Amino acid sequence: MLVLGLNAQASKGSLLIKNGTVLTVTKGTLEGSDVLIENGKITKIGKSLSAPAGVKTIDATGKYVMPGIIDAHSHIAIDAVNEATNPVTAEVAVGDAIDPMDISIYRALAGGTTASHAMHGSANAIGGQCQTIKHRFGTLNPNEYPMEGAPRTIKFALGENPTRVHGIGRGIVPRTRMGVEFVIRKSFSEAKAYDEAWKKYNAEKASKPTALPPKYDRRLETLAAVLNGQILIHCHSYRADEILMLMDVCKDFGVKKITFQHVNEGFKVAPELAAFGASASVFADWWAYKFEVYYSTAYNAAILTKNGVVTSINSDDAGYIRHLYHEAAKTQYYGGLTDDEALALITINPAKQLGVENRIGSLEVGKDGDVAIFDGHPLSVYGVPVFSIVDGIVRFDRANDPDDMRLDVDPIRATTTFQMAAGHHNHDRCMQGVQEAMEQLFQLKN
Repeated sequence: MLVLGLNAQASKGSLLIKNGTVLTVTKGTLEGSDVLIENGKITKIGKSLSAPAGVKTIDATGKYVMPGIIDAHSHIAIDAVNEATNPVTAEVAVGDAIDPMDISIYRALAGGTTASHAMHGSANAIGGQCQTIKHRFGTLNPNEYPMEGAPRTIKFALGENPTRVHGIGRGIVPRTRMGVEFVIRKSFSEAKAYDEAWKKYNAEKASKPTALPPKYDRRLETLAAVLNGQILIHCHSYRADEILMLMDVCKDFGVKKITFQHVNEGFKVAPELAAFGASASVFADWWAYKFEVYYSTAYNAAILTKNGVVTSINSDDAGYIRHLYHEAAKTQYYGGLTDDEALALITINPAKQLGVENRIGSLEVGKDGDVAIFDGHPLSVYGVPVFSIVDGIVRFDRANDPDDMRLDVDPIRATTTFQMAAGHHNHDRCMQGVQEAMEQLFQLKN
């Protein structure tokens, strides 16, 4: 029986994938090739590779091997989406409350998605910090899900969401779009002053023992890290005027890295986004679901791509995260993108937006062993994910999931079993109950 540890480090595996059509995304397509993963890293890509002793082999003959899909905008696996108590909540972090029991992680794996950006919501002009996670489903330890070494990110939001949540009925700025700009400018100004005060103190304290440090403020410390380029902004946005506004604010405060999320009117300002160096993470074809999103186009991703904007397609949804390969394929109909351009929208481009392109997003020697294997081309309507591999470990195997993207057991019953066990005062009985729940939920076998 597999015993699950609560304090284990993220597991790494070794695996040889043989005879597949390898879609590297960045280095072309390799027919009849192998991918060797050792201790969680890709060590070789080529033909006629041999598996080291004890390393499992997957025969991918007739199948397509691609980088694990990455979702740059997701809300799965977190305790709550919005800390909506203030227009600025930079001090909170969704990564502090990852939910390893969220069945959506498993379902994402069933769609070939091996990593995602678990984001704070858009209730605030400046929201909380987000977390890039690996879909290491099968462990109870929430500390195994954050991607080691991934840059910190934070959620900003423009438009109707922050004005509705705080301005209407509560009388708190922002109530208008210009109020959103004021909140961001004011917060950046305060963070800049806070950072300068700490720098002054640190310079003086060695020669002036009586120097007093500034009052510590986690919110301002976080925003100072944004200004210093240590935290990447991901901003909920729709309208072109607001996109231009935030780029102007960023220029004024020296912020150089930003990804606009949704960015439905990005096609209107694609040259400006490219000139700034901003990225865009878009829906394939969602719009008109509220008034400020009334105007968009299914050509948005292709227009942005052709203008040199690093563009990804995201889900923002626990269902669509299983179908990102379908969403990417739409850009071949709406915009005529090549296979590599379309696949980049869900692999290397979101990796760049999250600052982890040196680790994931393409199949290259030295990168993490995050791989999706498809029966049928992933951009075909007939493509079906059959394996999802994270750090060299198979986390989803369709052959052992006959109910197709869902578990044999009732996830509600299994989760209830876990909750009852976790609340038991006797430690041994608690751990026994946890094990029983995990066997139900993950179908663990001898």
